[in-house]
Amino acid sequence: MRAPFQVLVIPFRHTGRGLEYCLLKRSDVDYWQFVAGGGEEGESALQAAERETSEEIGIVAFGRLLRLDSMSTVPKNCFAAAEEWGDDVYVIPEHSFAINVGNCEPSLSVEHTEYRWARYDDAQALLRWDSNKNGLWELHQRLMRE
Repeated sequence: MRAPFQVLVIPFRHTGRGLEYCLLKRSDVDYWQFVAGGGEEGESALQAAERETSEEIGIVAFGRLLRLDSMSTVPKNCFAAAEEWGDDVYVIPEHSFAINVGNCEPSLSVEHTEYRWARYDDAQALLRWDSNKNGLWELHQRLMRE
């Protein structure tokens, strides 16, 4: 059963050109996003983020995720499982994470048709969802302080 929470994972790397972020193009709609998905019953947000990273981009994240402070909520009616959560659930929290993928290249699932490495400003311009933009802003600020 689908758990009533969502995860977001931002893949990034350090290159000779600077920081780059990996955006994924959805296969069912025409927009760019980061790794995103729902938790399964019994999973923690961290476990769901690790699983989604492996499923969507083929990169094993176990023990490598950075938990971000960024949080968002998504209206319950955006999910097919909404009826399972009962009448007292109105919004679903989205927990944000990041992963330094080093020199690994994504291996996409059927959920995405392509990926693109982008610098911060380009990534911000391509992303559709505010939660993705907010998480990216936080991650970029953290990485610039290192």
